[in-house]
Amino acid sequence: METLRATGSHLAEMYARAAELYGDLPAFATRQERGRWTPVGFRRLFEDGRALATVLIELGVAAREHVGLLGDNRLEWILADYGVQLCGAADVPRGCDITDAEIEYILRHAGVRVTFVEDARLARRVNALRRQLPELREIILLDAEGSAPEGVRRLGDLVARGHDLRAAGDHNVEERMESIRPDDLFTLIYTSGTTGEPKGVMLTHANMMSQLENIRMDIRCTDRILSILPVWHVFERVFEMIAVSRGCCNYYTSPRHLADDLADVEPTFMGSAPRLWENLHQRILKRVRETHPVRQALFHTAYFLAHYYKESVFFLTRRQLQLRARGILRETGATLFHALRWFFLLPWYGFFNAAVLEKLRLVVGGAFKGSVSGGGALPREVDKFFNYLGIPVFEGYGLTETSPVVAVRTPAKLVVGTVGPLIPETDVRITDPDSGAVLYPDPACPHGGRGCRGEIEVRGPQVMKGYYKNPDATAAALRDGWFRTGDLGMMTFNDCLRIVGRLKETIVLSSGENLEPGPIEARLNQSPLIEHSIVVGQDRKFPAVLIVPTAEAMASADGKLRERIGSEIRARISGAAGFKAHEVVREFRLVPGPFRVGEELTNLQKLRRHVVTDKYRDLIESVYAREARPGKEAGS
Repeated sequence: METLRATGSHLAEMYARAAELYGDLPAFATRQERGRWTPVGFRRLFEDGRALATVLIELGVAAREHVGLLGDNRLEWILADYGVQLCGAADVPRGCDITDAEIEYILRHAGVRVTFVEDARLARRVNALRRQLPELREIILLDAEGSAPEGVRRLGDLVARGHDLRAAGDHNVEERMESIRPDDLFTLIYTSGTTGEPKGVMLTHANMMSQLENIRMDIRCTDRILSILPVWHVFERVFEMIAVSRGCCNYYTSPRHLADDLADVEPTFMGSAPRLWENLHQRILKRVRETHPVRQALFHTAYFLAHYYKESVFFLTRRQLQLRARGILRETGATLFHALRWFFLLPWYGFFNAAVLEKLRLVVGGAFKGSVSGGGALPREVDKFFNYLGIPVFEGYGLTETSPVVAVRTPAKLVVGTVGPLIPETDVRITDPDSGAVLYPDPACPHGGRGCRGEIEVRGPQVMKGYYKNPDATAAALRDGWFRTGDLGMMTFNDCLRIVGRLKETIVLSSGENLEPGPIEARLNQSPLIEHSIVVGQDRKFPAVLIVPTAEAMASADGKLRERIGSEIRARISGAAGFKAHEVVREFRLVPGPFRVGEELTNLQKLRRHVVTDKYRDLIESVYAREARPGKEAGS
C-alpha cells in the first residue's frame, strides 16, 4: 500500500487524506486487558472527529479560537484534537497533573470558552473555578464511562449529535477546513517560565507540517507504535502525527503495563524519555545478577564483545563521536586498528549475538526497529548499553518552541554522545554566551567552528510564532529569525549536534518533569545560614542543590553546620511549603568557597549557571555517583 506523505498545508487536510488513503486500517488501539486491544480505523476516527467539529461550531467555537484540552493519553484525546483541528480552532493542551492555579491561569490567559477535561474529578475542579473564569461556557467530559457532573457535556453525546447534524445537511466543517491557513495556530502549549507564570508557545500548522516532512523515519502502515509519553507534550504529539500520516497504528500503554505490552504488541517504534531506558537498563542488569554465574559470565562476555565490535563498526562507518580533528596519519592508523579488530571479533560477536544478546533484545519485543528518545539527555552509559546491545536509540534534540525536533539521530548517523544531525531546512549556529559572537559556522576557522562550545540558536520552519500575549519574552527569544535556546552545545567533526549544558534556568529531570530553580533558590536564600544556592539536576532523577553558607554561619560553625543546613532545606522545600514532589531537594553539597563576581556571579550578582556547573562538576557528580554504578557493571 502507498505510504501517505505529509504534503498538505495543515493538519485538518492531513487527517482527511489519512482517512481517504488508509480507510479501515487501525489508527489507534486502546488496551482493555493484557493482549486485548480495541482499535479504531482512520475513516471512523475522521468521521467522528468531523461530527465533533460540527457540534463545536454549533456551540459557537469560532475559527482560530482557543479550545482547552486537559487530559492524558487516550483515544478520546485524539478525537477531541481532530474535532478542534477540523473546525479551524487551536487546542490548549495540558495533562491531568495540572494544579488549580495553572488551570485558572492558562484558561484565562488563552481566553478559553470551551474546554475538554479528562474525567469527572477534573470536571468538578474546573467547575469550581468558574467564578475566576467568566469566559468559560462549556466543559466537555472525555471519559466515556464516568458520570458527568451537572452542567458538563459528554463527548459521546456531542459526537452523536454531530452525526445527526451532518445527516441533516450541515457541512460547515468543510467551509472551516478550506479557510485554515498554514500560519494559523494548531496548538497553544503553555510551558513553565522563570517567573513562575507559564508561557504560551504558539505553534502553527506550518510548524507541524514541516516536522512531518523533515523528520526522516522509515515508518509505514505495517508498523506498530507504542505510545507512552504524555500526549500533550509536543514531542509525543509529533510522533503520533507521523504515525497518522504514515498509516500505522498507535497503541496506548502506561508505565504499569509497559513490560507486558512490549511483549504483546511487539512494537516497531516508540517515542521515549531517558527514564524509560534507565529503568530498563537497571532491570536487565538486575535480572543478570540474579541468574546462574555461568549465565552472568555469558552475558558479560557477550556485552564485552558487542562493546568493542560496535565501537569498531561505528568508527569505520564514521559514526563514532568525533570532538576534534584527526590528522591523516592518526586517521589511517585508527582505521587500520579498527578494521583488524572488527575482522577478529566478527565470528565471536556473531555467535554470542545470536546465542545471548538476541534473547535480551526480546525485552522490547521481537520486531523493534528503534526508539527516538527526547525530553532530556540519555546518560552516556545507558546510551552505549542499548546501542551496543543492538536496540537502536535515536536520541533527538528540540524544545516546545521548535515543534520540537531540531536534530535527531538516524541509522546512518547514529553517533552515541550526540543528538544526531540537523533535520532538513534547519540552521543552527553556536554563539558566545557573553559576547554573542558567532562561533559556528565560522568560515574564518579552519574547521568552520566545529568543536567550539556556545549557546545553540535555531532557525527553520519549525520555530514557533512567538509567546502568546508576551511580546517581551518573544523579543528576547527570537532575534532576527533566530531562536535562542538557552542550551549550550557544539557541532562535532562528523556534523552532529552535541548538547553540553544549559544556560537557561529550566531544569528537565530524566523523567521529563520540568522544574524552575528560581523559586527553590529564592526560598533557600532566605535562610540566615545560606548565602547562595544553585539547584542542579538536568537529566538526573532528582534535583540537588549546591550551598554557599553565609560568613556568619561559617564563623559559628560548630561541627553541626551540615546538619543545620539540611534541616533548613527540608523545612523550606517541601510539599507543605507549596512545592511539588519532583521539586523537593533530596541531596545537597557545601561549596568550599564563596561565589565571586566575574566568576560564578555577574556584575548584577546573578548566577552564571554554566560556570558553576563546570567549576563544581566533580561535586555535582558526587551527588549522583550511585546512578552511574549500574552501567559500570555492564562494562560501559
